[in-house]
Amino acid sequence: HALSAEPFTKDKFEHAMQRALSSTGRKVELARRTNPGRDLIVDDVAWSLKTQADAGIRRDRIHISKFMELGKGEWVDAGHLAGLRNRMLEHMNSYERIISLRCLSQNAKNGCATAHEYELVEIPKSLLQQASRANLRMVDTSKQSPKPGYGEVRDELGKPMFALYFDGGTERKLQIKDIDKSHCIVHATWAFNGPTAA
Repeated sequence: HALSAEPFTKDKFEHAMQRALSSTGRKVELARRTNPGRDLIVDDVAWSLKTQADAGIRRDRIHISKFMELGKGEWVDAGHLAGLRNRMLEHMNSYERIISLRCLSQNAKNGCATAHEYELVEIPKSLLQQASRANLRMVDTSKQSPKPGYGEVRDELGKPMFALYFDGGTERKLQIKDIDKSHCIVHATWAFNGPTAA
């Protein structure tokens, strides 16, 4: 943020995390782009990195707008959603940790400086693996092709923990919505002013 007031992109985050961890003596390397899911390998453990900076961000809920690409293939009923969900579970076999850098605020102050507030959150892989018991359904009323689908995961008391959204748009991607942050680990928080406009 010394040169830009915009929130960190995923690429910036990957390189900043590599540099920060390396400076503390950790063995860190960027994963090859062809490896699905993993972004960093830290002390021989694969990490997947995510960023979130949407305008409607909620402090208590985490949203991963692109968990993975779903690609081509048949996608017309809940049975097909189960296959896509199983691909998500297989995708997670390529890494052990999921870390998200979240920009909680980027509000202008005094017309020239931007106050940024970030948090670094670990989303337990074991939490997302509970997608194996998600209640899957197609949105039959949608005009999208393929039609989108949902999968909700609740705890033993019936409280929502997170939801899968199978986005049938042009990218055909899996989103993970409304992850209850109380199930996650907040490793760090920062608040600071960005560069001043000329």
